[in-house]
Amino acid sequence: MRTTSDTIAALGIAIGGAFGLAGTFVASAPLRETLWTIDGAALVVATALLTMKYQRLGNDCVAAGFLTFLAGETLLMAGNAAGLEASVPSYVGGISLWAAGLVMVSAPRTFALWMRLTALVAAVLFVVSACMILWGAPLLPTSAPLPAAGYPFLVLTFVGWIWTLLRDER
Repeated sequence: MRTTSDTIAALGIAIGGAFGLAGTFVASAPLRETLWTIDGAALVVATALLTMKYQRLGNDCVAAGFLTFLAGETLLMAGNAAGLEASVPSYVGGISLWAAGLVMVSAPRTFALWMRLTALVAAVLFVVSACMILWGAPLLPTSAPLPAAGYPFLVLTFVGWIWTLLRDER
């Protein structure tokens, strides 16, 4: 039987992925910040529930990974209203924690291999982006090819997490 928490987590991940990706491609700053705020709140709720789920299942590494991802998402949300340029410091911290969380969630064999690989590709792209910013590259959260190349891999990972939540509870 699927739990209410699993359904809410799946919905939060779906909203986070859709609104986050949409926010990356809109030109209007107020619309982008609104989409990213909705995205962030949905992902914080979802990853909090996933932390609890995997902790109860005794999978500490996955639970800690979701908790680390949650911490990164809160850093991203903190800089959101400041605008693209002013948000860069919290963005670097946020994507660094996203990367660490993705690696922790993907280290055990809890999720299918394809999900673990998409998460690891996203993590590498986010770490490279963070390092480039720290070393002086003028990147923004919407810059292409980096960090924008990491977002589709993150969303594919989200699709896998949703699929796992809905499949596991049948």
